Amino acid sequence: MHSYDFTPLYRSAIGYDRLARMFDEALRSDAQPSYPPYNVELLAEDQYRISMAVAGFERAELEIETEGDTLRVAGRKQRAENAPKSTFLHRGIATRDFEHRFRLADHVKVVGASLDNGLLNIALVREVPEALKPRKIAIDGDNVHLLERRVA
Repeated sequence: MHSYDFTPLYRSAIGYDRLARMFDEALRSDAQPSYPPYNVELLAEDQYRISMAVAGFERAELEIETEGDTLRVAGRKQRAENAPKSTFLHRGIATRDFEHRFRLADHVKVVGASLDNGLLNIALVREVPEALKPRKIAIDGDNVHLLERRVA
């Protein structure tokens, strides 16, 4: 296991502590199991999809929740007490409970989810507010004089 020191980043870059924390969490989470398997796809410039193989889970047993910049996907298998016990000769389809957390970038929002043929598909889109989009500033000498008069 490698350990990285992000101290120089903290000294020279303001506001990047979140990025360093994400790197640190990613390094620690490498050992975590990846059940159920999932894909993260880039569909278009600002559109993403997470596809998760959740065979054996019903809609009511799956939960998708966003809080702040975190997307949480959980599956809790409901076991009926009076259901007959099965004797498996081979069990290759896991139905254990799971929870995955995904860190969302700024302005990325979940816009929908669907369950189709054992795949849970979560649609995400990045919507940057108009106020934060780049804008062109016209160069006009007259505006500088107006600004100088307001300050004086």
